[in-house]
Amino acid sequence: MEHYLSTLERTIKRDWEGLALCNYKGEQFTFKELAEHIAKFHIIFDKIGMQKGDKVAICATNSARWAITFLSVTTYGTVIVPLLADFHPDNVNTLVDHSESLLLFTDKDMFEKLDPEKMPKVKGIVNNADFTLLWSRDEAFSAAVASVEADYKAKYPKGITPDDVKFTTDNMKELACINYTSGTTSAPKGVMLRHECFTGSVDFAIRKIPCSNKDSIVSMLPMGHIYGLVFEFLYPLCNGVTVYYLGKAPAASTLLKAMADVKPYIVITVPLVMEKVYKSSIKPVLSKPAMKVLTAIPGVNKAIYGVVRKKLLAAFGGNVSQFIMGGAALNPDVEKVFRKMGLPYTVGYGMTEAAPLLAYARPEDYKQGSCGRYVDFAEVRIDSEDPENIPGEIQAKGINICSGYFNNPEASASAFTEDGFLHTGDLGVMDKNGNITIRGRSKNMILTSNGQNIFPEELEAVINSQPYVGDSVVVDRSGKLVALVYLDKDGIKKAGLTDEDIHDLPENIRVNSNKKLPSYSKLAKVEVVDVPFEKTPKGSIKRFMYK
Repeated sequence: MEHYLSTLERTIKRDWEGLALCNYKGEQFTFKELAEHIAKFHIIFDKIGMQKGDKVAICATNSARWAITFLSVTTYGTVIVPLLADFHPDNVNTLVDHSESLLLFTDKDMFEKLDPEKMPKVKGIVNNADFTLLWSRDEAFSAAVASVEADYKAKYPKGITPDDVKFTTDNMKELACINYTSGTTSAPKGVMLRHECFTGSVDFAIRKIPCSNKDSIVSMLPMGHIYGLVFEFLYPLCNGVTVYYLGKAPAASTLLKAMADVKPYIVITVPLVMEKVYKSSIKPVLSKPAMKVLTAIPGVNKAIYGVVRKKLLAAFGGNVSQFIMGGAALNPDVEKVFRKMGLPYTVGYGMTEAAPLLAYARPEDYKQGSCGRYVDFAEVRIDSEDPENIPGEIQAKGINICSGYFNNPEASASAFTEDGFLHTGDLGVMDKNGNITIRGRSKNMILTSNGQNIFPEELEAVINSQPYVGDSVVVDRSGKLVALVYLDKDGIKKAGLTDEDIHDLPENIRVNSNKKLPSYSKLAKVEVVDVPFEKTPKGSIKRFMYK
């Protein structure tokens, strides 16, 4: 298996003048310019004595320069520490210090909220928006940044050439990245990923999801999260794809405008986004009385769904070969409609500790309700006496699996089984063809008084399919199942519901949901919450906050 940096090195040389990294309607960098910036940072790192394995943190908004910073660090042999841009400043202080980072790249507005005294190992802080110096406690670093342009001209008097691009690739087993899965200040869990972890996922993606330097992609997921980092940046760029960054999470209108302009070859997203597209654009059309009649007629319904599919694909630029969703399960009712439309979609499965991929299938091979087949570069098993029928913990082992958690020996020790398999904490089943179906998180499972296992995620899928439900969380209160529901306020407004209608919604949601639920998992009550649920970067609800 070829090191992902070897693949990138070859691509940079081949596509020297081609566009590599772009901010949507902003800065653009060719592969040559990417190589120039990497070379300049390597000069700075050399001058201040950075050693292989030293840490560099980045906490900044998604951008082309974010990607440049990442590659400048990893190609030098130093370790990148990506932190999510929406972490609280106090958490950033803690994590930069915990990771032992010597440099920090961040946005100016974040810098103004940080306290360098709480990051005593940091030599300097760089503005990631333009690579200027924001703060330094090290004269050598200040001098290196100030003289970098002159030093670069001295080293490359005729300018950098493709022959000058040479990345270190004899470090597959060495640490490449420490990715913190949350902003917690107590016993932080920084996932330690080696170069081979990235290589496994990048190599698999290149083989299974072909792309070329004629393609483009829109990056909208957080780069500080492993899902967006690998699949909207490393994998496509290694194949010459032009990556366009949207910056902060865009409004729906901005996103679709970018899609129409960029015309991406794939869309990487989370199910929540596609479910919103379904509720706002597809469901209203198919719910019209005339459409209900037409879609009930064999032959005619196929044509109707075909028209809806074409319009949806056109809204995403008209060049999308597949929609890849990950981070959560797709709502079954939404999935049924996508199937009828013939939408080229698939649902994958992974986690930060697996860099991130554990399962994927092409749309034509995808089994409805699953999250794909386990990847061919890892071993995946179900800890169950009957893996096809009885849910058990999903466990994995392979080159993509992390080495544990940085400076957290207790968490590292408990992360693996005695024979070296990673505890994912997810419960699922696997059929004879290797298709994995997630049933829920082991820590979320509710055990009833009669011994029945209930997976709240399955109940929530039913609840979320009810009219005017935006999102939901099912909790156990003294043996009774209660659904906390955040209503779809836009849908309620468009429908013109009266105060009386809105008052009746919780009970209607409960009754109609129970009609679809088995007797042992019926809801006792539905409570409406006033504000959206707090979520993780990949869109999962922070369940621990709700009881």
